[in-house]
Amino acid sequence: MTPANDALAKKRFFAITLMRLMGALFVLCGFALISGGLAIAGQPTDRWIGVAVVLVGAFDFAVFPLILARRWRSPKEL
Repeated sequence: MTPANDALAKKRFFAITLMRLMGALFVLCGFALISGGLAIAGQPTDRWIGVAVVLVGAFDFAVFPLILARRWRSPKEL
């Protein structure tokens, strides 16, 4: 690999890792909202906001990195 390809691969790895970290933080904040540990708009609205945040965080943690990895996959050589 050339130095330019190495730098691009490092940036993409960092982006995928950051996406997973942010997804995990969203899930934790969502569970804090659901349990009542954080207050935004008061219960029961906080529970619904927490459920939405957990779902977005789960998508960011599990699905979105796979989408990015598939999009950035190197072409197969023949």
